[in-house]
Amino acid sequence: MKKLTIFFALFLICAMSPHLRAADKLEIRDVVSGKYAAQRVYGVNPLLDGEHYAQISNDGKRIVKYSFKDGKEVGTIFDVTTARNVKLDRLDGYIMSPDESRILIQTKTQKIYRRSFTAEYYIYSVRNNTLEPLSENGPQQVPMFSPDGNNIAFVRDNNIFLVKLLFNNSESQVTKDGKFNEVLNGIPDWVNEEEFGYNCAYDFSADSKMIAFIRFDESKVPMFSFPMYKGMAPSYEQFAEYPGAYSYKYPVAGAVNSEVSVMTYDIKSRVTRKVDLPLDKDGYIPRIKFTSDPNGLVITTLNRNQNRLELYMANPRSCVCRLLVRDEAPQYIKETAYENLQFFDDSFILMSERDGYNHIYLYSLNGNLQRQVTKGAYEVTSFIGWDRKANVFYYESNEESPLCNAVYKIDAKGRKTKLSTHKGTNNSIFSTDLRYFMNTYSNLDTPPVITLNDNKGKVLKTLVDNAQLKAKLDNMNLGKRELFSFKTTDGVELNGWMVKPADFDPAKKYPVVMYQYSGPGSQMVTDSWNNGCRGNGCLWEMYMAQKGYICVCVDGRGTGGRGAEFEKCTYMQLGVKESHDQVEAAKYLGSLPYVKKEAIGIWGWSFGGYNTLMSMSEGTPVFAVGVAVAPPTCWRYYDTVYTERFMRTPKENADGYRVSSAMERVDKLHGKLLLVHGLADDNVHFRNVAEYSEALVQAGIFFDMHVYTNRNHSIYGGNTSWHVYSVIANYFIDNLK
Repeated sequence: MKKLTIFFALFLICAMSPHLRAADKLEIRDVVSGKYAAQRVYGVNPLLDGEHYAQISNDGKRIVKYSFKDGKEVGTIFDVTTARNVKLDRLDGYIMSPDESRILIQTKTQKIYRRSFTAEYYIYSVRNNTLEPLSENGPQQVPMFSPDGNNIAFVRDNNIFLVKLLFNNSESQVTKDGKFNEVLNGIPDWVNEEEFGYNCAYDFSADSKMIAFIRFDESKVPMFSFPMYKGMAPSYEQFAEYPGAYSYKYPVAGAVNSEVSVMTYDIKSRVTRKVDLPLDKDGYIPRIKFTSDPNGLVITTLNRNQNRLELYMANPRSCVCRLLVRDEAPQYIKETAYENLQFFDDSFILMSERDGYNHIYLYSLNGNLQRQVTKGAYEVTSFIGWDRKANVFYYESNEESPLCNAVYKIDAKGRKTKLSTHKGTNNSIFSTDLRYFMNTYSNLDTPPVITLNDNKGKVLKTLVDNAQLKAKLDNMNLGKRELFSFKTTDGVELNGWMVKPADFDPAKKYPVVMYQYSGPGSQMVTDSWNNGCRGNGCLWEMYMAQKGYICVCVDGRGTGGRGAEFEKCTYMQLGVKESHDQVEAAKYLGSLPYVKKEAIGIWGWSFGGYNTLMSMSEGTPVFAVGVAVAPPTCWRYYDTVYTERFMRTPKENADGYRVSSAMERVDKLHGKLLLVHGLADDNVHFRNVAEYSEALVQAGIFFDMHVYTNRNHSIYGGNTSWHVYSVIANYFIDNLK
């Protein structure tokens, strides 16, 4: 009886312990559902007064005004329940007019590609509390207020339209030649949207009298199609009896791109002109933007190899261009050069890696370099703004460590002040006058802490500390995170993070699951909460640690944060050094006394899936199991802009394409392999896995494969995320012991 009493006492202790309760064990569904997601502050829009910012309420019914000083709610800018004339259920987004007297309310959003979407917009008058439709002729794309707030342009069916608010919202059509899969006006085609990271390709002049836009003629670009089925979540009833197909223009490496040109439209005279731009026939126009001078349109161009960036100043009426700046690199120009381009009254900021690291350069509007603002063996990750009066520049950089990010300001004499308080990863949103900023800080062990600060760095208010989440996860006795570095046999130092089981015993030997992305300029290893395959505090890795696995991620050569030489050394031969470094990482891990070297697995998604295949067939049999999700298996199958940036064309670099192809390494594949892909992937087409799996079959190599009906590159929808992450986890659990 005494033994029985002890047994029940132990049972109750186990049942009540926060470390041992089954309910506190991580499950894949919890990982993907957001049950343990960190609280964040989304959709912050700094307002003109410099004192406040706006945000959509959690229920999607209000635009709320908050103070930058203390984070307190000070008013409601818009409320669907009280706005007059039109009744809406909620808003998906909004765009404020330049003087904030009107707001475009976004509803019924329908996604197209990664950044593009259509929506129904309503014009809201702040003064009158009234709503009226922007247009009643169909959904719109990328609407924009003119600088004087009296006109709104938008795109519908690849054409630009103009609504004049002073003329009873009269709607006129600016372009008429737009046609699906042929001509796009004011919006980019698929490859430009995907690889240059934008969805709007037009702008108003400063005096609101002109519109400049990029015209994309994709009529000669080859068509690509993939099948569509009825499916579920969502269900496409039009394909219930017979499958359908989605067809669009997709230029693979070496194929014909859209012909691009810059056009201008005079709103008063309705005259359209073509800018006389000295651009190669196969060149790119990633950005156009008017300066504060109505006669100054700045056009950013790249040659097809993307190693020569040129800025031109164009007059929108005479259409004459003059060269402002030419920036060249032996390999390629990074996209940050034009993403961070900012114009002031008589100057502009350009980012460049010309000295080996990404830094800030100040130019006059006539193209003369005034000075290099930042210098050193570190990367400026973001240019924030320039306080002209104080002559102080604000930016973010990783000068503390390639694994960290901090907020800084630097004055005209080069005196630098670090504004973020803690070492780790810091990201900021500044007020319009640069007096305040919202800072989001995290590190490997700390979920995001969001504070309001002044421009001296003083913390004014903590908005979010995620203390409850941290306590909750700490009580679950999850794995232990740590950063590490090691040197390869080639003498290259690489950085990594590791998650060990909570009950880690250095005397035991553990199987290892390596996750990586490895793509050019990417960075998966940082001192940040956004680590792990889902970027949420390594929760999937914590799940695997509960199952007895050590999870590891290593950034090899070609990844970002360490300067141009480290990042661009993979040029013309993608995947060769990257896969070798993952093999080196596995060999290093196998040398550790607590690692079971014959039980090391590797996986990744997209480029990470590709590098999984390259690593498993590198020629050194260190990986027992691998999972490749949505991998590009041959660079000849991928798009022009991305592939040629790093590889040039197949005609120019035939040997590079050969050695960089996972297809060419099939006979060296070692380990048990699972291929995963979505059938409606518009980015990395299912063709990649179809051809690779056929090569495996003909080589007599056995493998496993899992496909997802109607799913795109992110493989989500309905129950899909839970399913795919479970499939990946179970494949390692079943085969890596």
